[in-house]
Amino acid sequence: MLPEPDPAVCRALAADLHDAGFSAEAVRAAWGDAADDAIARGLRSPADRALGSRDDALAVLSRLLVLGMPQGNESVDRSLVRTRARGLVRLGLADVADDMVRPLAVVRPQSFSPTAVSSQWWIASDLDEAALGGPLPEDHVLGVGGASLTLASLHLPTPATRVLDVGAGCGIQALRARAYADRVVATDISARALAFTRLNALLNGVDGIEVRLGSLFEPVAGEQFDRIVSNPPFVITPRLADVPSYEYRDGGMVGDAMVAAFVTGVGAHLAPGGVAQLLGNWETREGTPGLDRVREWVEASPVPLDAWVVERESLDPLSYAELWVRDGGTQAGMPGFARLVDVWLDDFGSRRVTEVGFGYILLRRPVSGAPTLARYERLSGSTSGGEGLGAHLADALAAHDRLDGLDDDRVAASVLLVAPDVTENRHHLPGAEDPTVIELRQGGGFGRALAVDPGLAALVGACDGDLPVGVLIDAIAQLLEVDAPALRGDLIPRVRELLFTGFLRFA
Repeated sequence: MLPEPDPAVCRALAADLHDAGFSAEAVRAAWGDAADDAIARGLRSPADRALGSRDDALAVLSRLLVLGMPQGNESVDRSLVRTRARGLVRLGLADVADDMVRPLAVVRPQSFSPTAVSSQWWIASDLDEAALGGPLPEDHVLGVGGASLTLASLHLPTPATRVLDVGAGCGIQALRARAYADRVVATDISARALAFTRLNALLNGVDGIEVRLGSLFEPVAGEQFDRIVSNPPFVITPRLADVPSYEYRDGGMVGDAMVAAFVTGVGAHLAPGGVAQLLGNWETREGTPGLDRVREWVEASPVPLDAWVVERESLDPLSYAELWVRDGGTQAGMPGFARLVDVWLDDFGSRRVTEVGFGYILLRRPVSGAPTLARYERLSGSTSGGEGLGAHLADALAAHDRLDGLDDDRVAASVLLVAPDVTENRHHLPGAEDPTVIELRQGGGFGRALAVDPGLAALVGACDGDLPVGVLIDAIAQLLEVDAPALRGDLIPRVRELLFTGFLRFA
């Protein structure tokens, strides 16, 4: 267990890291892109080789705090002039023996959007497999990975008073939430994880984060929040005594019951108008698609909820089993790998699972009345990522709410603009005058691509903030020599969709 972090030592360490130029960009430049990418695959030696004999502060701290490699006591003291090695010991980040400083945790620089509390964070977490030289302990506290960065990019950037982070881990979501929220409550079943959350808040000079120990919504019984975010332990793991269960990823429930419990229970903790955002897995069972099962969870909520669920990818049971067995440190060819995969497959077989989906869930408690949003979709491919995706979600919700109050005549009376990130591609057969395919493509948001007909393409192209939609449709009908009311009836519902998905905007 980490000791209670000393704020003064945390401030000293932050100052030392700043003076050493210990940033994500500087570290990556120090050993190169290829070596930096290799670290994510568990290979430390390319980065160490690239640093060579360098003994400057950036090199020493990169080896010690990023790669998890012991460094000489004198070199560490010289690199951390305020903190020195004894300060790392006081924070529980290292120990010292035989004039060598041995890391007990990693502290990795993490760049993020400049609209957050800081554009540069230092995130402490447990040593990874490469530094440990073997599988992770079951109480391992994970650092910043792909899933946590994904969720951080999904946060709505709109202001909030109180935010709840369920399953805080190292605290990355709580830090992110403080960019737009006055106060954050961070919960976890792991006291060690909450200790890292406290440490990381102090290290980055972020206040207003309160930590509470407990599972799901137990620590906040009777409380409501404007926003709830969670990267829950959603990995589907067999519930057998000899199968490793990691606190950071395994929720201790059968199948996808952890995500189901979150979805059905979160509404009671959302203030009216409040939004919950989480990542999750869901099983396709006995022919019932996973997205349909998520819909059932939402409909089972005692509190009616708007829902927007996006499935980004899916895996067959074998691929899923291999992925998470390897994630726990047991690789193909190692003793026990094949047995663990078989146990996973037996577990899936007991529920007749044919597929496991992964994606994003956004839930909102209506301010009043019944839910008006129920959107369940599969979207593959790249996204804009970064800060833009959260802003895209906020814009989509705002467009939905505005459209909900407009009948088709009022939509036709609206003046619209095509979004600046939208491009059009036309594909022609050789020698053909008319295109065979017209495609609209979105550069931001979810990077959607839509095949459209000439009527809709003409309408989108004409949305320059000048004339109302209805006037444009009438003009297009004349050009195409088609019935104007029929064209309006065809295009207005699709205009609503383009406004929600961000291809069009209200002027």
